[in-house]
Amino acid sequence: MAKNDQLIVGLDIGTTKTCAIVGEVTDDGINIIGIGSHPSRGMRKGVVVNIENTVESVKKAVEEAELMAGCEITGVYAGIAGSHIKGLNSRGIVAVKEKEVRSSDVKRVVDAAQAVAIPTDREVIHVIPQEFIIDDQDGVRDPVGMSGIRLEVKVHIVTAASTSAQNIIRCCNRAGLNVHEVMLEQLAGSEAVLGHDEKELGVVLVDIGGGTTDIAIFVNGSVVHTSVLPLGGNHLTNDVAVGLRTPAQEAERMKQKYGCVLTSLVQKEETIEVPSVGGRNPRILSRQILSEILEPRVEEIFNLVHQEVVRSGFEERIAAGVVLTGGCAILEGMPELAEQVFNLPVRRGVPKGVGGLVDVVKSPMYATAVGLVLAGARSGMEEKLQTQTERKGIGRMGSRVKEWFNEIF
Repeated sequence: MAKNDQLIVGLDIGTTKTCAIVGEVTDDGINIIGIGSHPSRGMRKGVVVNIENTVESVKKAVEEAELMAGCEITGVYAGIAGSHIKGLNSRGIVAVKEKEVRSSDVKRVVDAAQAVAIPTDREVIHVIPQEFIIDDQDGVRDPVGMSGIRLEVKVHIVTAASTSAQNIIRCCNRAGLNVHEVMLEQLAGSEAVLGHDEKELGVVLVDIGGGTTDIAIFVNGSVVHTSVLPLGGNHLTNDVAVGLRTPAQEAERMKQKYGCVLTSLVQKEETIEVPSVGGRNPRILSRQILSEILEPRVEEIFNLVHQEVVRSGFEERIAAGVVLTGGCAILEGMPELAEQVFNLPVRRGVPKGVGGLVDVVKSPMYATAVGLVLAGARSGMEEKLQTQTERKGIGRMGSRVKEWFNEIF
């Protein structure tokens, strides 16, 4: 059984499924040792609408992951999404006290950048430094130890509705879990599917889930824009159910099994069996009809994403193209249709950079949960380093005090 302090659990509470992934920190990196998944009943468009049902889904997913990993899960890194998420860019400036940048100066300048007017019903989820500027020298990633008089920072601030964030924490707490941190889902997903070179060149991550489509734009290695659209795979399922007059459960099954979002990729002679409602006999229809229902809706989602990219002002700086992830990215024809809309190279994003049960999680639908594990591991390492640095500082201070005492007495 793995030690609890070496385990990191990512919990992705989505609109269609709740997924818990257990990662174990080893000397070689992170190994995935447990996966649990259960249909979500209490979520709508990324927001909790029924606490009891959501708690039940979380419990079932976590129990399944515990069983596979052979461990007890007490704490998680939880994902947050929903159209209430808002991202904005800000900057802060401070004077460097000792002519050399210390970690305290970095903290002060980030706090200064964070001092923007945020409504009382919203809370800050992330403050992500994009770059530091020391005396007009821009592009600095880590300013600690550098000489300068003025320190400036550009940050990306992500805010969420306080109630939505608190409801996710409350659901986890009621399921007997402690929430270490709440993370924006597309930022977590980027940890698992994007390469360093893509982030440097400029890339758009599009995470198409059940109820929302999450967007994150990276330029020069930093996130510069985040937003969430209230459209997702459930809209496709609903279109199929109405268009083919079939139950929603059957519509979801057909979408997953036979769905293709580009009609030109489907052979004319291909057929599918469509169950009817009200006990009527099933019908045999051309697979192209299913594709003709899915294509306009997916095209609409991609057009809305493209409008968001244009509105962000970073359209000209996305050299690495678009990476699609989330459950809907699995559908046949997704990258081809996206290339037509964006006029950029497009690929599916699958989790990488982990060991263990790689074959099981090698799907776009697990990108967010694996990303939460990776982001949690990095966050834990940063905390340890900070604690060690502080201890060293206290140790140095203690030895100095000793020296003073020896000098005096």
